[in-house]
Amino acid sequence: MADAKPQQQQQQAAAATAGVWNTVKPFVNGGASGMLATCVIQPIDMVKVRIQLGEGSAGQVTKNMLANEGLGSFYKGLSAGLLRQATYTTARLGSFRVLTNKAVEKNDGKPLPLIQKAFIGLTAGAIGACVGSPADLALIRMQADSTLPAAQRRNYKNAFHALYRISADEGVLALWKGAGPTVVRAMALNMGMLASYDQSVELFRDKLGAGEISTVIGASAVSGFFASACSLPFDYVKTQIQKMQPDANGKYPYTGSLDCALKTFKSGGPFKFYTGFPVYCVRIAPHVMMTWIFLNQIQKFEKKIGI
Repeated sequence: MADAKPQQQQQQAAAATAGVWNTVKPFVNGGASGMLATCVIQPIDMVKVRIQLGEGSAGQVTKNMLANEGLGSFYKGLSAGLLRQATYTTARLGSFRVLTNKAVEKNDGKPLPLIQKAFIGLTAGAIGACVGSPADLALIRMQADSTLPAAQRRNYKNAFHALYRISADEGVLALWKGAGPTVVRAMALNMGMLASYDQSVELFRDKLGAGEISTVIGASAVSGFFASACSLPFDYVKTQIQKMQPDANGKYPYTGSLDCALKTFKSGGPFKFYTGFPVYCVRIAPHVMMTWIFLNQIQKFEKKIGI
């Protein structure tokens, strides 16, 4: 009897630990997969931002960066990118899976309709954007810094230095500057990315009879396409808001995201919002695909070792 009590306590502790892990696992897996994908995509993302800042075509930007700044310039802001994934992707993929699982339980284990998946994707995108907005701002600032005249550069050392400087110089709330368009863009992107992935998995696996590898790659490609198609206009506005600086009179070029959108439409028409579209698609779709592929591999590894 004396030995039974410690054994029972150990079993209860093990069950509690397993319960905690099962709760946080979707968030840990989501963040890890996003960070791994970012390490691969960072150079393309740098070129995309430079194009949106008006420095020329993809070829011109790449050539100029190599000639003037060296290979390391393609990885400038990597710390902010990883921090962004550790916050934004952890929150969005984790919350999407948790909300989806709860919805499936209420639906008697049946697959959810696309409209419900889209709504959950919108919600998960909003949650992720609110959590990840400070890191996103730091990333944009660090990537745009080298394009400014020397006197206007902020010279952030890394993502944490950027967050500290922004808080100290502009106030804590400045960390969420541009959060409005960031949230809207994230909602659009994740509605396309998350809902289409689960829907495509069901299509490839259940209706077309595809194998696991084909299902993951096919669903990831579809997910990347819809993420790109839904989000680019919002990404353009978000980038313009976050990189803007006051003129000599202290006046900013835009009063907000709506003002930016209206002025952009007036000056360049609807296609102005798709500046850098080819590079954006090349960057977004592979990042989405690799995030899902890494996530699938992480889940397979966890299953293999029994966690």
